Parts: sequence; C-alpha cells; structure tokens
Amino acid sequence: MATIVIVDDDPSILELVKINLEMQGHTVITAPDGETGYALVQQHRPQLVILDVMMPGVDGYTVCQRIRKNQDINEVPVLMLTALGVVDDKVKGFDVGADDYLVKPFEIPELMVRVRALLRRYSSTPTSTVTEILNVGDITLIPENLEVKIVDKKCKLTPTEFEILNCLVQNHGQAISLGKLLQDVWGYSPDDDVETIRVHVRHLRSKLEKAAPDRKYIETIYGGGYRLHPTGIS
Repeated sequence: MATIVIVDDDPSILELVKINLEMQGHTVITAPDGETGYALVQQHRPQLVILDVMMPGVDGYTVCQRIRKNQDINEVPVLMLTALGVVDDKVKGFDVGADDYLVKPFEIPELMVRVRALLRRYSSTPTSTVTEILNVGDITLIPENLEVKIVDKKCKLTPTEFEILNCLVQNHGQAISLGKLLQDVWGYSPDDDVETIRVHVRHLRSKLEKAAPDRKYIETIYGGGYRLHPTGIS
C-alpha cells in the first residue's frame, strides 16, 4: 500500500478522497493549500500526489513545478484534480509535469482506476516492464536509470515517457493507436482523453530530437497514433 498526499482547499473533497483511499489500505496525508502540500511532499516522500489546481496562494501548477525541480521528489507521480477541463488547462498541467488529469466533478471509481494505474507504473521496477527488446536501431533503453541512449548520447526520461518509448520500441515499425498507448501505459483508455498521451509524446519526441537533432524517431500517424522509426527519418 502507498502513502498518498492530497492537496485541495475544499474540505469536502479532501475528506471524500481520503476516506476512499484509506478504504483501499493507503496512508493518506491531506493539505488545505499548496504551500503546506509541497512541504508535506518533501517531508513524507509519498508514492502519489493528488493535487488541485485552483487554490489560494500557491496554485497546483506551481506546486507541480516545484516537485519536478526537486531531485529528491521529482519522480513522484502527480494527478491533477481540478474543475478546469478545457484542453489548454490539461496541456498546461502536463507541461508542468503532471502525469494524469481528472476533472471535477468526478466519480470515485474513475479516480480509483487512475490511482491504481499511477501506483502500478511507479511502484514497479522499470526492468519488470521491459520484457523483450532493449536495443533497436539507434535506440537503447536503460531501464535501471530510466534513460534512453540515442547512438552515443543519453537522456533522462520520466517514468511515463520511458513506458511510452518502451511500448513503441516493443512495437517498432508498427502504427500504435492512442488507445493502445493509453491502455498499456495508463491502464485505461477513455475516448475523450487523447490529449494526455499527445502531450507526453511531444515531450518525449523533444528529448529524442535534442539527442539527435538531425533525425526524427516518432512519426505521427494520420487518424491518431504513432510509429517508431528506430534509425530515424532525416
């Protein structure tokens, strides 16, 4: 079972989520504002942070940015829980480092699915998910460090980016749908949440292209999906 920090200025949301997570056996720590929440994340180093966006003082975007910049806690998964639901708000959340995004009002079963998916991904050792190919073309996966080597240059990936790249590597040369990526990496495939995968793939693609500026490794497939080209496209 996991230690989970919930940060929300709505006491009713805090209590609702806390009770349901504790019923699953988790240890839950709550905070009513961003400043307190960030301090508790530093103190307890939880396995998951559930973070509201709109709070007085320090908002959720800022807290998430601080977590990602702190080397001691920067790999903890962050689930944004907010009333903001338009695409631009989701993109901003992912851009500051959120792993997933759930819009209020939400159903508790949906929250539990996302919590389980995040905990599964982050509690598993990377080597347990990399079952077959570790090297293809220019690309070598280094699961113990969550790194990828492109020819002779290494770059650090987030656990989410690593899982996405691993899925593409295992299926290299094939078109992989957004739904399959969501299912394999997140553990669910909602029809209306493709922006989740698109933003993470954009970040992953950017890192690969910094390592090899003259090559493009991830092709966007018309109609929704991606294909990995192991030796890149000029």
